[in-house]
Amino acid sequence: MSVIKLLSAPIRTVVRFPLFQLIIVIVVILWLQAADDTSTFGQIFNGLDKLVDSTVQLFSRIFTVKSFTKSWLTSGFMIAYVYLACLLILLLWRVIFRAAIDLMGKRNFLWSRNLIARDRGIQAYQAWLPLEKIRPSDIPQKTWEEQFAWPANNEPPYPPLTRRLLRGAATYTALLLIVVALLEIFAPSVLAWLGQLTKMGFG
Repeated sequence: MSVIKLLSAPIRTVVRFPLFQLIIVIVVILWLQAADDTSTFGQIFNGLDKLVDSTVQLFSRIFTVKSFTKSWLTSGFMIAYVYLACLLILLLWRVIFRAAIDLMGKRNFLWSRNLIARDRGIQAYQAWLPLEKIRPSDIPQKTWEEQFAWPANNEPPYPPLTRRLLRGAATYTALLLIVVALLEIFAPSVLAWLGQLTKMGFG
């Protein structure tokens, strides 16, 4: 696994470069546009075109959209939607690939369990080192590990996902209320303008 990562490092560096990603997205858009309208890819582009057009129309309700602005909005939203779709596809592929590697390691497919375990053990050790460096000498390593890294009950040392989502939603709601209150106190005209803008946007 380490050898594969080492050999694929230059490729991953190029793929992560924003300009390369932009070129790939534009190539995908041109490829979808060149497809026949009756084909699957042609229908995908037609749906994407309708989605972009409806988004531009939504923004035209908020501010005046003329030919120059419309062309930029159309291109921008087209690139943004395709980029987002590519990110979702890559995320799904990464989840599937990770699950396949886990299954291979669990079933010891082609005797790959030790190789996968050694690679992940190195990653776990490298992640553990920064926490181990701040461990006081009077606290045993096992106690330190159970408290911050791997509890004895095999539960993660962080709250469940639902609690974290609720906590984040509550935090952002509180910040939004504080901003609204500050705008109401110091700049009520801005709040009124935002209200009118929202009404115009939703008709």
